[in-house]
Amino acid sequence: MLYKAIILSTGLLLVNCKTQKGTQVPQKDQVKNSGNLTKNSNEGSVIYFNEGENRFLDEYQMNVTFKGISEDSCCPKDVNCIWAGVAVAELEVMGTATRPMTLSLASLDNKGRNYHQSADFNGYTITLTEVNPYPGSAEGTKNLKGKYRIGIMIKKSDNTATMK
Repeated sequence: MLYKAIILSTGLLLVNCKTQKGTQVPQKDQVKNSGNLTKNSNEGSVIYFNEGENRFLDEYQMNVTFKGISEDSCCPKDVNCIWAGVAVAELEVMGTATRPMTLSLASLDNKGRNYHQSADFNGYTITLTEVNPYPGSAEGTKNLKGKYRIGIMIKKSDNTATMK
């Protein structure tokens, strides 16, 4: 009787494992990577990250992780607003000889509201240049969770401080 219970439980375990292997993320929930990791502009090169993406940037000797958007109060398309709003991206950066640090970079500078588009880290200035997609009036920002894509620029800083 005991051997029947063992065989039955082993069979159920194998069936469960095969079912989990076949599970896929729905197409609409996947973050698309267009393959453009960098784009050159007049001021330098823009490095793109999908939400949740982690990458080691060899040129700057730092690891950058786009954790997500902590605030998106951007005025939706086709709506008249008093204020354009702001999107705040959370980046975790870590140099080869430093501890990880979380930077909150905003889509615009507004010192009065403590929004900063740039931050200094490990001898470099990291600037948020793009936040996509832009919210629409019908769907709002709740449906954009996990679908954000940002562009950042990294330049050698004049400051020697770790964080400004």
